[in-house]
Amino acid sequence: MVTVVASFENLLDTAQDVFQRQFKTSPDVIACAPGRVNLIGEHIDYNDGFVLPMALPMVTLILGARNTTDSQVNLVTCCEGVDEPRRCSFDSTNVSKGTPQWANYVKGVCHHFPHKIPGFNAVIVTNVPVGGGLSSSAALEVATITFLEGITGHRVASGAGKAIICQQAEHTFAGMPCGIMDQLISVMGREKHALLIDCQNVSVQQIPLMSDELVLLICNSNVKHELSSSEYPTRRRQCTEALAAMGLSSYRDAKSPECLKAIKDPVLLKRARHVVTEIKRTQEAAEALSRKDFSTMGRLMTQSHKSLREDFEVSCPELDLLVDTAVTCEGVLGSRMTGGGFGGCTVTLVKKSNVQSVIDRIAEVYCTSGGSPTFYLATPSTGARLVSS
Repeated sequence: MVTVVASFENLLDTAQDVFQRQFKTSPDVIACAPGRVNLIGEHIDYNDGFVLPMALPMVTLILGARNTTDSQVNLVTCCEGVDEPRRCSFDSTNVSKGTPQWANYVKGVCHHFPHKIPGFNAVIVTNVPVGGGLSSSAALEVATITFLEGITGHRVASGAGKAIICQQAEHTFAGMPCGIMDQLISVMGREKHALLIDCQNVSVQQIPLMSDELVLLICNSNVKHELSSSEYPTRRRQCTEALAAMGLSSYRDAKSPECLKAIKDPVLLKRARHVVTEIKRTQEAAEALSRKDFSTMGRLMTQSHKSLREDFEVSCPELDLLVDTAVTCEGVLGSRMTGGGFGGCTVTLVKKSNVQSVIDRIAEVYCTSGGSPTFYLATPSTGARLVSS
């Protein structure tokens, strides 16, 4: 019951075929960027915390070529789950957000790109599930900036610089005040490694993530509650208010639980407690992975979900059912929701020898409740790159 996504080769073949049919020529530039799964460290990237994501083998591809105009951009998307129309044109020297929504991610990156962008035609394809909490938006943004580097011949100075431009695009054109994690891991992912990101100073450390006996199982709940878009900025505001109540300028200064006593509002207290404890859990998780202590890593993942459910209140019944079922299965070391919440995916650390029985049990329980799960086996993969045609 594990979903087999389109292979990279099939994805590339599809994109090249569509480009040829739409624009009657062949692409000159092909850019690729992965989605991500966050192993631990949820909702703390915008609170100066540490996060521990890894890049997925699922990717977004943008391929294209310059056209005969100075600045007209013509886009075609083949991505499932996005709004209509599937074609969009705009002037790269005068970019404004609008409809379709999917194009705003590309437009935003074009708007913030620091070099002149010539007219070009491009096709977008992906095997990252749209709306599944695996950061299809960041994959699109990072694929776009990588493509723009290829089409213009101008490189952005650093990986962090690329990620920051993509983050700005999401803030200004998609209207989502996200942190830096999704874009940074999509830029800087490495095979067989997770990436520990210090979101206070945007520094990174590659953490080995290798075991012949374990796998990471992603389960897509295939639900997305409308709360996600409205509650995200609410959580950011609550975190800021809780920080002010403590009289601190950063959650990294909350060195002990004593700091939380200054927060009188019970809701703000819960939000701050999640942030403070999740920062500590993420540091401990990176240390555990570094010494191949996977039992501790799994325990921390499950604790993270409990905090997200009870203190940050961004889980939902479907995610809770998936996690609660997983942790009762033989061979599971830990499980948690991943992503913004209110739907999307869980990530489970499980022994390879038990993975099929875990999938069968989760599917049985979830389907009985009326759900329809999708499963993926994930390995830590490489970040954004230009691809030879």
